Amino acid sequence: MATEKATFAGGCFWCMVEPFDEQPGIIEVTSGYTGGTVENPTYEQVCSNTTGHVEAVQITFDPTIFPYEDLVTLFWQQIDPTDDGGQFHDRGDSYKTAIFYHNEAQKKIAEKSKQALIDSKKFQKPIVTPIIPAKTFYPAEEEHQYFYKRNTFHYKTYKRGSGREQFIKDNWSKQFAPEDLKETLSEQQYYVTQENGTEPPFQNEYWNHFEEGIYVDIVSGEVLFSSKDKYDAQCGWPSFTKPVMNKQVIEHLDTTHGMVRTEVRSKEANSHLGHVFPDGPQEAGGLRYCINSAAIRFIPKDEMVKEGYERFLYLFNEQ
Repeated sequence: MATEKATFAGGCFWCMVEPFDEQPGIIEVTSGYTGGTVENPTYEQVCSNTTGHVEAVQITFDPTIFPYEDLVTLFWQQIDPTDDGGQFHDRGDSYKTAIFYHNEAQKKIAEKSKQALIDSKKFQKPIVTPIIPAKTFYPAEEEHQYFYKRNTFHYKTYKRGSGREQFIKDNWSKQFAPEDLKETLSEQQYYVTQENGTEPPFQNEYWNHFEEGIYVDIVSGEVLFSSKDKYDAQCGWPSFTKPVMNKQVIEHLDTTHGMVRTEVRSKEANSHLGHVFPDGPQEAGGLRYCINSAAIRFIPKDEMVKEGYERFLYLFNEQ
């Protein structure tokens, strides 16, 4: 497997790991420092804005699964590209944004992507994120690596408090207007995904469906579950031991109907999917994601390329 490196600065590196981590084709995401003149700088030195470094992430990836073009697109969706003084409440040179290209092919892709963003007129202010040659990258201290996993509560509080979370929601998240969804979804699909409904057991499309493939959000198309993790829980609804990517399924406390349950919703579309229970197969982690068929769409393995989901063929040990 031939891998490549991609390096992005997007403000606080804590917030730049999660979007790339666990994506198909992403081998490693390292937090660190680059662009400066001091060898092996410390976090304190970089934050003093005296070394010339910025906080950045360096991504090791398989371009045959996750192309560089898609990495750049995902990078834009994490930042305010019009801010030349830092990112959100983090101010100073060490928090500025940049795309550091490792070869001419990356440079051309990044420049084309930036121009497309400019031409889209998505932002009224100029796009100021520079595209510059990669320099020596120094990994940050161990406590900063995968901070979103090590310190989940602190990370979520910081991301929300910094203003980044709301900015992404306001400027980069897809919007799904109720009036449009009523036109595109069936009555049952709308009831389940938008009104937190539940379909009848044993009277839904996928409860006993076990063909190889993936299950995506009926609203947004985001990948949620795989047939590899589907099993017969004998409950009358599709059941899975885990999602394809944990970050795509959001959990909420549900106290409706006189019960205490854990609701699961899709991250991108905020669709109600169902609930997760601790009575799944112990050998697979002990969880049962009980999902409404009306909230998902099945894509057979043989149609994943045609549907634009070839990146997820790795689930079936293919490319």
